[in-house]
Amino acid sequence: MKPFSEHAGTVVPLDRIDVDTDQMVPKQFILRGTRDGYGRDLFHDWRYLPNGDPDPDFVFNFPRYKGASILLARSNFGCGSSREHAAWAVRDYGFQVVIAPSYADIFYTNAFNNGVLLVTLPAEQVDELFRRAEKTEGYELSVDLETLSITDNRQLRFPFTIDEYRRNRLLKGLDDIGSMIEHDKEIAAFEGSHAIPAPIVTGPVDMKVSTS
Repeated sequence: MKPFSEHAGTVVPLDRIDVDTDQMVPKQFILRGTRDGYGRDLFHDWRYLPNGDPDPDFVFNFPRYKGASILLARSNFGCGSSREHAAWAVRDYGFQVVIAPSYADIFYTNAFNNGVLLVTLPAEQVDELFRRAEKTEGYELSVDLETLSITDNRQLRFPFTIDEYRRNRLLKGLDDIGSMIEHDKEIAAFEGSHAIPAPIVTGPVDMKVSTS
């Protein structure tokens, strides 16, 4: 993963609650043998008409939100099944940050493991961001993981919190394997101190199995 410290980008507002992972990546797309390419499938049934053309009524297809890299969502985002494909699709589409009042636990973990920053804000602050994003074309936010703050160019500043373990991993760009490697010396020392010596065999070993 790439280190993440700060990101500025256009915001797209997805004004729906309880968005689940089956809506994010429908079941027919989850059999690929790679993590790449899921961006085109993100919200497939909402983004496309039955004939395959983009649905002009879905917010992702509005010209004003083209190239958006910050997703603004409502409560319980990422609920439903535990498929990691949803996090892959969010990342592959180009979203670096998701902002919402709450997330499903498994999606929250999956997103962080794939280098996507999930910011949790109070519902009233999310409401304000929705108002600004819908009112101002090309509305942008800056999200700073160092200072734990969200700002725009209109004097808005919202602080947020994140547990230090996840914050540190994102800042350093560490996935699960990278996080383990960072502590390889401690792991080796622990294994060495808890090693059980193999027994020393000095005589013949009877391999017969009793049948009695």
